[in-house]
Order: sequence, then C-alpha cells, then structure tokens
Amino acid sequence: MDISREQIAATYQLLQPHVRRTPVLQVDARDFGLAGRPITFKLELMQHAGSFKPRGAFAHLLSRPVPPAGVVAASGGNHGLAVAYAAHKLAIRASIFVPSIAAPTKQERIRALGAQLIVAGERYADALAASREFAAQSGALEIHAFDQRETLLGQGSVALEIEQQGGPLDTLLVAVGGGGLIGGIAAWFAGRIRVIGVEPRAAPTLYRALEAGRPVEAEAGGIAADSLAPRQVGELMFPLAQRYVECVVLVEDEAIRAAQHALWRALRVAAEPGGAAATAALLSGAYRPHPEERVAVLLCGGNVDPAVFSA
Repeated sequence: MDISREQIAATYQLLQPHVRRTPVLQVDARDFGLAGRPITFKLELMQHAGSFKPRGAFAHLLSRPVPPAGVVAASGGNHGLAVAYAAHKLAIRASIFVPSIAAPTKQERIRALGAQLIVAGERYADALAASREFAAQSGALEIHAFDQRETLLGQGSVALEIEQQGGPLDTLLVAVGGGGLIGGIAAWFAGRIRVIGVEPRAAPTLYRALEAGRPVEAEAGGIAADSLAPRQVGELMFPLAQRYVECVVLVEDEAIRAAQHALWRALRVAAEPGGAAATAALLSGAYRPHPEERVAVLLCGGNVDPAVFSA
C-alpha cells in the first residue's frame, strides 16, 4: 500500500485546526560537544499530549465514522494519551489499554482526560490483544498505534512541517518503535533526504526486520520500553522502510540517558527516553555525519516523570 505525499498533505489539512505546528530550533553543534554544521531540532515533544501521536489519532477520528461504542486503542502510553486527548476534544468515548510498564504519569493523564483506562499484561503485545478482544465484543473502532493507514498519514505530517520549517536538509534522525512515525516520514521524503532510524539496542524491532527482510519479533526491553518496544514493526510501514530508510542504528540505554541530560543542559528540553533516542545516536557516535552534512533530529516525546528525570 502506497502512502503518497498528496495523501499526507490532504490529511494535514484536516489536522491543522487540531494539532500544533511545533517549533524548529537551529542549535550550534558545539553546544553538544560536536563539530560540524548547526543541528536542526524539531520539537515535536511540544505537541498536544506530549508527543507526535495526536497527529495519527486525529487523522483517524476526523476521517473515519465512529460508532456509538467509541474508540479503543492499545498503547505503551503515548498513543493512548493522544487518543484520549483527541477523543476528549471531539467528545468521543475512548477506552485505552496499556501494559503494566506504562509510566504512571501517562496513566494518570489518560484517566484525567476522561478515557476508560484498562491495564492489561506486562507488555504492549498483551495490551493489544486485550484491546482487540474488547473491540470485537463492543464494536468500538480500533485505532492502532502504528499499523493503520490513517496513523501513517497523520504521522507523516511531521515531515511536511520539517521540510517547510527547517530549510535544506541532508539527513533526519528518527526514533523507531512500531514504525508509524518513520514510515509516514519516509513516505513524505521518498528518498529526497536520508532518513535514519534509531532504536535502543534492547528493542531493535526495525533493525531485526530489515535484517530478516520482513517484520519479525525482537527483544522488547530497555529504558524506552514504554514507547519504543512493541516487539514487531508494522506490516504497512515495512515496505516504506525497505525503500526509503537508509539504515537503522542502535543506541545503548546509557547513551539515551546521557542524551536526555544533554538536551536539558543545552536546550532546557525535558525529553522522555524515546524522545531522546535520536539525539543519542549523534552524541554517542552511533551515527557520524560528515562535517558539511545538514542534520535534523526529531524530538518526538516529552512525557517524562519529573521525579524520575531529576533523579
């Protein structure tokens, strides 16, 4: 299934009244102890609900008929929070299934938005299975975190904004969980710039899939497990990744922690582990740009517990 630039642009027109056009910052590489050209940061962690996810959530709710039973979603936290936010804004009933590893702060915010929250199992796959059973029994509309067309179209709008705001770019670093974000972004750029995936070494879902030539199960652990560890990337995004994602690099948990603190020191930006993973690739040397390379980094999530972050 093709996801075209025209489809992404049309979806963006639907989304614009409901999502923020998040800012872009150009930052001196020396602020992070690096050489080379300034780094462009897209601050998508300033999106409603603290991550890029409302783009996909609103794409579903604005383009699909919603039954009386409302909508249901499974999530490690951010997608559920985004669906709860979008449903709240549009006065739609929402049921959100999360695993026990979902951050308590994310669970609290989902409840505060009026959604029904159900904790099911230890990992995302457990919550997904429970949510699908609920959808079959209730008739609720399923909103998948990454493996549905509307999700990819909504997340692709991030790339549209980056292209409009960031000036000429050679490379964009993007954290990968289930792949809805990087799939939509890859579809928008379609090979016109390098798109580099970044995953925790403890959750190498797209890395393993590209090795195998198809989506396969991978480890699902590490510091970013609530946002970047679904066990397997989506079927819909995988052909886009094969075609347009240049490579995937892996980063250690320690590098992600170091990137969180570097972002705070340099920009006063508090990124959650998944949101800092792409920065970790630059700072750790997992991705090494050449001196004249124009690099952008997507900061995709900021739903970090303040107490955990300061510790």
